[in-house]
Amino acid sequence: MLDSEFAKPYMAELREYLAHRKAQRAVVFPHSSHWFRAFSLTPVEAVKVVILGQDPYHGPGQAHGLSFSVPEGVAVPPSLLNIYKEIDQDLAPPQSLAARRAGCLENWGKQGVFLLNSVLTVEQGQAAAHQGRGWETFTDAVIKHLSDERNDIVFLLWGSYAQKKGQVIDAKRHRVLRAPHPSPLSAHRGFFGCQHFSQTNQWLEEHGQTPIDWFDVS
Repeated sequence: MLDSEFAKPYMAELREYLAHRKAQRAVVFPHSSHWFRAFSLTPVEAVKVVILGQDPYHGPGQAHGLSFSVPEGVAVPPSLLNIYKEIDQDLAPPQSLAARRAGCLENWGKQGVFLLNSVLTVEQGQAAAHQGRGWETFTDAVIKHLSDERNDIVFLLWGSYAQKKGQVIDAKRHRVLRAPHPSPLSAHRGFFGCQHFSQTNQWLEEHGQTPIDWFDVS
């Protein structure tokens, strides 16, 4: 599926654009070795849950190819901290996830949580710098493929951007959960209290799949 997308003209144009920006000494995040990290960590056939983000983080050292995640040792961004707060409230752990100061979600990916950004690259200090250059076409195709070729995936769509992008998902074949974005600007409008994490695990168990250990972060 991905091979056919890479062969299309829009991907050639995207590669040319990225090479041009690098030639102009633009600082592109994440490193090119991490552009498809979500795909290598969670192969399409292993996807159980999709968390759809928008762009990579645009600060130095933050982006590593997984939506909402940062590498080990990097401060937890505000939106991810709010995700942790909702997990704490939803699942009532013995020890607070929000207090752990760990922001790497690779272990979620290894469990089948596909941490997909709509746009896979950005430039330092410039949010949305690479929107409209072709990445959205690619990730639309990925989402459509998951919707059409798989069954019983849970799609977590937070915020209007993710919800619009998720319109191609067949809700008869999958569980689609929607809420406001976990950003500090919007989390109090309904992200807090959405109970998406317990609902996800309930759905997975009802459909014969292993639930996600949401506290497995590093």
